[in-house]
Amino acid sequence: MTSSPQTSAFAHPGGAAYAPKADVDVMRCLVCDIRNRSLCNSMDEEGLAALAHSSRQLLLPPGTTIVEEGEPALAFFNVTRGTVKLFKSLPDGRRQITGFADAGQFLGLSTAQTYSFGAETVDNVRLCRFLRPQLETLLSDYPTFERRLLAAVTDKLAEAQEQMLLLGRKTAREKVATFLLDRMKAFHQTANRRQEAENLASVPMTRVDIADYLGLTIETVSRTISAFRRSLLIASAENHRIRILSVATLLNIASGQKAD
Repeated sequence: MTSSPQTSAFAHPGGAAYAPKADVDVMRCLVCDIRNRSLCNSMDEEGLAALAHSSRQLLLPPGTTIVEEGEPALAFFNVTRGTVKLFKSLPDGRRQITGFADAGQFLGLSTAQTYSFGAETVDNVRLCRFLRPQLETLLSDYPTFERRLLAAVTDKLAEAQEQMLLLGRKTAREKVATFLLDRMKAFHQTANRRQEAENLASVPMTRVDIADYLGLTIETVSRTISAFRRSLLIASAENHRIRILSVATLLNIASGQKAD
């Protein structure tokens, strides 16, 4: 399958809309939709001002390369809107999607000199970019930010362990059920109360991406989702969303228990 044309947040600046530096002030952080759920939630107003002046806001269309595996690790990113897919590439061109970063999550942090993964936008994405020297200064000047970042890294390690279980031991039905529940949880972190009550899952990625993430074929993913629809466990919703009609049943399937 031929991959779709991609743009890069670095190689092609025209593909990203840069917020003018003169407009980058503390108000951008104060009115940020995901401030309370992001790395910035531990910062006071002075710290937020430092974050704003140390970062550049990027608005990126779908298919934009943010991080290239093996390239110099020059920047750190905090996603404030949209979804980014993370992946590892194989020598023969295949790739394994290792995760999805949604609003409030970070990517690109590395102690190595090069990135060990690739990252590409799934839909329209807004993020804040910190160059490496700027991030190092922030971590030195604001210990609370450093501690918050360390906690986020710890959470990422726990997610990696869950992904190993997902790929290694779960059946296709268990994998798809787990994926849908994870996407519901991700959506709830940025949704309003009415949307939360509807148990919606945001699924902007393609079936190919889902298959690559779960270690399944596209056909298996499609069959399993169709079977869940026929069993009235899920239903389609607008804006690339899926409504979870029976959270309890999907939880039973995801955990390996026999569904009622």
